[in-house]
Amino acid sequence: MSDMGLQAISLSAIQKTFGVSDATLGALQGLAGVLVGSALAVPLARFADRFSRKRVLLCLILASTAMMVLSALAPNFPLFFIGRSAAGITEFAMVPLVYSMIPDLAPERHRVPANLAFAALMAAGASGGFYFGGALLSAGAALNPLGIEPWRNAFLLLSLAGAPLLLLGALAADPPRRMAASDFPPDTSLRSFLRQRRRAVAFFVGAAGCLVVAVQAFNQLISLALERKFEAAPGQIGHAMGIIVLTTTVGCLPVAGLLDRVLARRVGRAARPLIMGVCALAAAPAALLPATVGTLNHAFLAVGATLFATSTANALVPTMLQDLAPATLRARSFAIWSFVVSVFGASGPLLAGTLSDRVFDGRLTDAIICTAIPALMISAYCALRSYSQGQSTAPTQCRA
Repeated sequence: MSDMGLQAISLSAIQKTFGVSDATLGALQGLAGVLVGSALAVPLARFADRFSRKRVLLCLILASTAMMVLSALAPNFPLFFIGRSAAGITEFAMVPLVYSMIPDLAPERHRVPANLAFAALMAAGASGGFYFGGALLSAGAALNPLGIEPWRNAFLLLSLAGAPLLLLGALAADPPRRMAASDFPPDTSLRSFLRQRRRAVAFFVGAAGCLVVAVQAFNQLISLALERKFEAAPGQIGHAMGIIVLTTTVGCLPVAGLLDRVLARRVGRAARPLIMGVCALAAAPAALLPATVGTLNHAFLAVGATLFATSTANALVPTMLQDLAPATLRARSFAIWSFVVSVFGASGPLLAGTLSDRVFDGRLTDAIICTAIPALMISAYCALRSYSQGQSTAPTQCRA
């Protein structure tokens, strides 16, 4: 996950190297991962639903490392874009595999904490890319045997992490699939599942998808926006954003877990969309602040408040999808969701970058806000509708 943080704080250098526009950077931050992901994520998950998830995981780690090297050495932007897209698919494919394993490793009473713990690990990786990005860029400038730009060397240095990851993957367990009788309905096809649960799926997609639009508009472009607005160094932005990403995405997890435990006693699984809707509403006013504050530190506080609220809203999404999907379709469901997430996520940076170019004359902060606020409101509406629909079944779920 760290390569995305490194990429985010290297955008100005990447833009200078390849001479591309803000809209193109938005496409890079959003679309990279979708192009290859649309072709490979679901077939890989279908394969993993039937065969060894561990072996697929190892192949994806190896591919991720190779694509990071390709991105670092790409001579032109199209090849760089392809490398980042191919690297993105490994993330979108690995995460569904792990989430499909968690219910087989953790009993039901520990499933939410297990999901949150995995989310914390991903947050640590993502924040590390921001926090150590400045150090990697400095090391890339100092250690430059190939005579290439520092940001390219930083990607090469980060790719070295692939070796220990492969070792850890080789030592990981490949758990047997634990399936209840309810996981074997008369028709276990994905199409039948989507048809039978279409309303619940539609509200879930609307709530979680629009939330991703807002989150990605902030996550992927806010570093460049603050660098422009306050004329700050990329290393300074990256250091602060690393702390913000880690504290908000990890700090929200015990809050989300506690809220889920307390509210589930009253409304069952309907507590999860309720938490998402309320937090999305809370994030909207916080998202307005980065364009109005006068100092960089105040902007960091506003970004932190926004990311904390959206991270809390997003924390229970994997558990909500596990609630919806039967075990026989779990990896495929998560793979399809990863693709849907990538499509929604692509919309955020792409729309914000386009608005910056064509409407706001390079004022990227304003463009991000105009992208995020409507998405948060739609997310809150869909989540609260999902909560209303789930209330009728909450007493039965609590007794179960």
